[in-house]
Amino acid sequence: MGTTQLESVPEPKYWHLKTVLSEALDSEFTVGEILPNERDLAARFGVARATLRQALEQLELEGRLQRRRGVGTTVAPPRMGVPVGSDQQVWPGTGDDAWQPVDSTLATPPAVVATALETPRDQGVHIVRRSRVSHGQPVAAELLYVPVTSVPDLTAIDTPSETARARAVLRELQRLELEGQDRAVELGSARADDARELDRLPGAPVLVVTTRFFAAGRTAALSVATYRADTCRLTFGASGGVEIHHGPEREAS
Repeated sequence: MGTTQLESVPEPKYWHLKTVLSEALDSEFTVGEILPNERDLAARFGVARATLRQALEQLELEGRLQRRRGVGTTVAPPRMGVPVGSDQQVWPGTGDDAWQPVDSTLATPPAVVATALETPRDQGVHIVRRSRVSHGQPVAAELLYVPVTSVPDLTAIDTPSETARARAVLRELQRLELEGQDRAVELGSARADDARELDRLPGAPVLVVTTRFFAAGRTAALSVATYRADTCRLTFGASGGVEIHHGPEREAS
């Protein structure tokens, strides 16, 4: 990278720096290459480290950079295409569901989840943990909250530990007639648990997709899926489905 000093520009300095860095990534670096440390980069571009961090964070959010534990900041590969939704409304674990069950526990959910499920705050629910991998790397982690009343026939015999227990909960949930679902997407920051599962640093940008599943006139399950924002781009088509597309180009869904 050159040593050109940034001159006064009408746009925020970090935004101008982001543009300069993006051009350098295209011309001077290859996918997976480690960038110089923040002190050297700040000195080369004549900016404060706080300004540099803002630019790097923006490039990470746009999927151009990845920050990896014990490695540093590297040039990211193109964003991968991973379907997150379907035109058809189906229960988790059915159809072409790409999620892999990890385990399931019976525990008290967060207060906001209990409110959404309309269950007493001190009442345990089945918490199914699932993961999603694409092109050999983790792209999403999900917590699926299922009230005990949604799977009343689930017994101790049917619920062994780890993955088998998770599959049993999903199987019983699918016995209900799905009446509908809704989905909300918001930008968030990775919590410690999510960061560990997604191989990201705590606080890294993530996309949080919350889905409510309705049956028998109530919320029968609630999914909170956390996607890596550096790897996934969500687009909404006319059908209401959600997809993640390859590459930095902006494709219409």
